[in-house]
Amino acid sequence: MSDKTKAQPGISEDASIEEMIRVDHAGEYGAVRIYQGQLAVFRHLPHKRETADALARMAEDEKVHLDRFNKIVNERGVRPTALNPIWHVAGFALGAATALLGEKAAHACTEAVETVIDEHYASQVKRLDAMGETEKPLRDTIEKFRLEELEHRDEAIAKGAKDAPAYPLLSSVIKTACRVAIKLSEKA
Repeated sequence: MSDKTKAQPGISEDASIEEMIRVDHAGEYGAVRIYQGQLAVFRHLPHKRETADALARMAEDEKVHLDRFNKIVNERGVRPTALNPIWHVAGFALGAATALLGEKAAHACTEAVETVIDEHYASQVKRLDAMGETEKPLRDTIEKFRLEELEHRDEAIAKGAKDAPAYPLLSSVIKTACRVAIKLSEKA
């Protein structure tokens, strides 16, 4: 194994793969919880049926992603993050809070989260490409999910994410929180 194939200096390729799986599993879990929080608000508002339906569809995509990462975690014997109880509460709270701020704020949340996930998944795909054929199935799964996350981001933008009140601040805070959650979930 050359230094080029190592995902991060100082850790083995196997440890790097475990971190990828752990953090991706945690991220998909967090995404499911964000949508559950948003739906807890919008599903009870008859005049927001279209928004609730769109969010439910995206939530279903995230559940498919989570189900796949649940299988990968089990197949590879990867320990999930110890922070899942925090992501359980934080994800739901973020979703509900942004929904309570309105549709555009909920879409801004989706846009911010999916932008960070795109960057994160693209980096992982690049690292997996450098490892060769042995991790091609994982690489292909992550790339497929990355493209689906981009669809969510683009839909959120089309529905007014960038018109949310205090969008630059809201987006920046959510992106920073996502990046911190990624770093913490890799190791914890």
